[in-house]
Order: sequence, then structure tokens, then C-alpha cells
Amino acid sequence: MKLSVNDRIFDVTANPETPLLYVLRNDLGLVGSRFGCGSGQCGACFVLVDGRPIASCDLPVSFVENKKVTTVEGLDGRVQKALLAEQAAQCGYCMSGIAVCATALLERNKKPNEYEIREALDKNLCRCGSHGRVIRAIQRAAHE
Repeated sequence: MKLSVNDRIFDVTANPETPLLYVLRNDLGLVGSRFGCGSGQCGACFVLVDGRPIASCDLPVSFVENKKVTTVEGLDGRVQKALLAEQAAQCGYCMSGIAVCATALLERNKKPNEYEIREALDKNLCRCGSHGRVIRAIQRAAHE
């Protein structure tokens, strides 16, 4: 099947039921999305599918055929720069999923308030507790 990932077309020969995350990491070498829980509950594996954040760890690769997939590697970097500037990451494991969700939020809402940011990141778990810095970073990205 053909996949559109980060504005490139890839021929993929994986089993259609293979989780998208495995294809991204193992076949395409895009390792920014992380395996966290394996059940779509933690947000570490989030990618954009046609502009919407979705967990890739339990999503069959066949679901994204003829759809546009954007991984953290394909983002414009605005959110990542703000996360770095605010020193939002401690271990950083969750940050790719957070960057993906924050980018999706800023695409549909140029100036989100704190509540809207919290709502957009509701499915992103961070064990380190850096939520306050993450919110400040997304506010910074919205203003830049």
C-alpha cells in the first residue's frame, strides 16, 4: 500500500493490521513517535491523520491509506522550539505526542486559552509533571 507521511509517499508491504506506529518506526525510520502504553491511552505515539491527533500504537496501518499522516518529524518546529525555550521536557518521552497535539490545536485555534490547551492535551500523559511548563510553551508558540 502507499502511505503519505510528512508529505512524502512511501510504498509499504506490511500486513494491513500492523499498527501504524510499528510501520513508522521500523519500516520508515521515523522514531519520533514513541511506544508508551500500546492501547492509545497515553499520547506518546500520537500522529496527525488528516490534521487530527490520533494514537498510532493501536491503529491499523490500512486505516491511513489515502490519508495524510504527519509525525513529529514533519511538524513546522514552532511548538518544539517553544517547548525547548520553556524547558518543558524532563525525560521528554511524552513530548513528541504533546507537540503533535499542540500543533493540531494551534492549526484550528490560533490563540487558545489555558482551558483550551488543557483540553487539547487531555490524552497526553506526562509522568514528570511538567504540565505547567508545557502550557506556558504552547501559549508562547501561539504568540510567536
